Amino acid sequence: MSRGGKTKDRSEPERRCIVTGETGPKAGLVRFVIGPDDTVYPDVAGKLPGRGIYVSSARDPLEKAVAKRMFAKGAKRQVAVPEGLIETVEAALLKRLQDGIAIARKAGRAVAGYEKVKSMLMAEQAQVLLQAADGSERGKGKLSTPEGGRWIGFLTADELGQAFGRDRVIHASVAAGTLAQRIVEDAARLQGIRNVNDGKPAVEKDTGNA
Repeated sequence: MSRGGKTKDRSEPERRCIVTGETGPKAGLVRFVIGPDDTVYPDVAGKLPGRGIYVSSARDPLEKAVAKRMFAKGAKRQVAVPEGLIETVEAALLKRLQDGIAIARKAGRAVAGYEKVKSMLMAEQAQVLLQAADGSERGKGKLSTPEGGRWIGFLTADELGQAFGRDRVIHASVAAGTLAQRIVEDAARLQGIRNVNDGKPAVEKDTGNA
């Protein structure tokens, strides 16, 4: 299993982290580009023009890249690192994750609310179970991670709610498919940047109670 929550595929393009020196699938890395003004810009969607510079999607490598000016080494020239770059990356990853959930919702592939989630799980249609970190543990324990699927549990109820156009969401699920895989990968990258670990991964494969 690679970084980013994705099973490694030998045909998938790989990139090297400028901090750790490790090579892995792009899904487990954060891409950066150097703009015309010689400033470092995060490219979490991997679509901006220019040569990519990659850092593992974890807080420690990113902090090291900033502190030791390793972007300059990757760019082979002096570059400017904007203040608050790590926070910018975190915000961009959160928005991308919420956008992915919203797309799934609009496509009828994601639902929110205990009863709707329970129904999707019972129908064995769900691949991802999302539950708010600040939701009731008793209530969350009544729903089980789909067999062979994923549980994501580090987002707040407010953050999940924004993806569904609501104030707060405690329980949500996503049906199997490419959108679910994107959500898992983006959640794993965000989890790494947030350095979330409450005794177990906040994005995990499990067949027991979430």
